[in-house]
Amino acid sequence: MAVSTPEPKTGPDSIDTERLKRDILELAEIGRNEEDRGLYRMAFTEADMEAKQWLLDRLKLSGIRGRLDGAANVIGRVGPDDPEVPAILIGSHTDTVPRAGMLDGALGVLCGLEVLRQLKECEDELEVPVELISFSDEEGRFGGMLGSQAFAGLISPETLYQPDLDGIVLRDAMEERGLNAFDALGARRSPNTVRAYYELHIEQGPVLDEAGESVGIVEAITGLFKWLVRFRGEANHAGTTPMEMRHDAFMGLADFAHEIPRILEENGSERSRATIGKAQILPGAPNTVPGEVEFSLDVRDTDPEVLDELANAFRKALSAIGRRRQLMMELEIQSRIEPVACDPELVGNLEKKAEELDLLWRRMPSGAAHDAQIIAGIAPVAMLFVPSRDGQSHSPSEWTDWEDIFAGARLLCQSVRSIACKESSN
Repeated sequence: MAVSTPEPKTGPDSIDTERLKRDILELAEIGRNEEDRGLYRMAFTEADMEAKQWLLDRLKLSGIRGRLDGAANVIGRVGPDDPEVPAILIGSHTDTVPRAGMLDGALGVLCGLEVLRQLKECEDELEVPVELISFSDEEGRFGGMLGSQAFAGLISPETLYQPDLDGIVLRDAMEERGLNAFDALGARRSPNTVRAYYELHIEQGPVLDEAGESVGIVEAITGLFKWLVRFRGEANHAGTTPMEMRHDAFMGLADFAHEIPRILEENGSERSRATIGKAQILPGAPNTVPGEVEFSLDVRDTDPEVLDELANAFRKALSAIGRRRQLMMELEIQSRIEPVACDPELVGNLEKKAEELDLLWRRMPSGAAHDAQIIAGIAPVAMLFVPSRDGQSHSPSEWTDWEDIFAGARLLCQSVRSIACKESSN
């Protein structure tokens, strides 16, 4: 990449680059499939629990207090034990999607681990405790964001019976690993115990890589809504039913797909995204006019008002198409996550430190959801991105150049230390 940062000495203002590199490569062997080279550390599998224990062992070797909370989040802590002093958190996750790469989530945890190690060396200077937290099930085997939602007090007993795609419920999966799922209900942290939350993550997109920039400082995390839409028409013979007499459900989907660019242009922003990622045509026979089509709609933007406008526009378009095509339209709202703005003071601090480190950086939105979005409900949050080579993520091709990884880790360390240490806060 474009930035070639000279290797500074290790110490409280820096990182141990060789140690961080070893950690990344070592953790990447846990859950690796030798045939496709992907990682399989889905939540509460044997590999996921092995990764949690690996992290606890690394904390212990560094003399850092580590533990599992009730949601099986791994938490390490340095600095004063005074419960009256709210902590700075550095977080992400080590669970993965199937056939994953080695950096999504894990990089943020390992950079956080390295920051804690550096702060441990000057622990007597810390006025504010600093914690590392690796959240459980961010990737969604049981719905996603379990660990951060438990931490923020957003789960209920019903959550514990969420099934995965194979019908295995969360409670059973946790109990199989020797965990009491109901302990997750006690993982909630009071907002007055958290001063700020930082998350370093790979971009998972091409912007930084194509621009030759080493760091993205996130100013807002996208909100989104997900719908399941059905058009119901009438299945009929493909040869004997005249075109003008058909109630073709697929044509409703085709009409709607062509409406998406117009709706985004008229009602969205430059940060708006809309995707039909899955569709099913029934009865699915080559010689039958489709009587039903079911499809997903994923819509994203960083502004809640824009999201509302898009929802209204998409709903109107679907209704109009249904009337015009003489189709019944059904809409199921599957989820909605509100956008989150990153804290202006934390963003400003990251920008200042990026300039001091002479990094190439930009402000940018996050187009994906992250644990930071959940923690924003109880504390100010900040996120920073490092480039994803060719924009690749959720695959074994996922990679970030070492110099960019180290640049992001240094920036994280500098920013956290400037808030946490005595000499930096004067």
